[in-house]
Amino acid sequence: MKTLYTAEALATGEGRDGHGRSSDGRLDFDLAIPKEMGGSGNGTNPEQLFAVGYAACFHSALRLVARQDKVDVSDSSVGARVSIGQLDNGGFGLAVELEVTLPNVDAETARQVTEKAHQVCPYSNATRGNIDVTLNVTDD
Repeated sequence: MKTLYTAEALATGEGRDGHGRSSDGRLDFDLAIPKEMGGSGNGTNPEQLFAVGYAACFHSALRLVARQDKVDVSDSSVGARVSIGQLDNGGFGLAVELEVTLPNVDAETARQVTEKAHQVCPYSNATRGNIDVTLNVTDD
């Protein structure tokens, strides 16, 4: 891989109940375990950060392949749901559900562009074969 950019961040404190900061200081926030997992919920959590990152990255990939295929993706959006749960072996795992909204194209074109984006997106490439990623395409 030819590196184009490297992001750096540091987590301190108690991990999920700690503090996170990017090397440039643009991100600087408290972390907290979600209430659903027995925490205070008084901060962001890694799954929220992953969801935002994946949604933004996938949307960029979607727009890239749409431009190449001359598909109208104006008013498009990508939502991400990242779930965390306990695995049978006692560890923890993630699952992702991406909701792609393409209101200006037919269902088949939307599905094709979404599948192409899933092949291009760095997050999709990083997670492929490691976690379940479900793609839902809507025209709302």
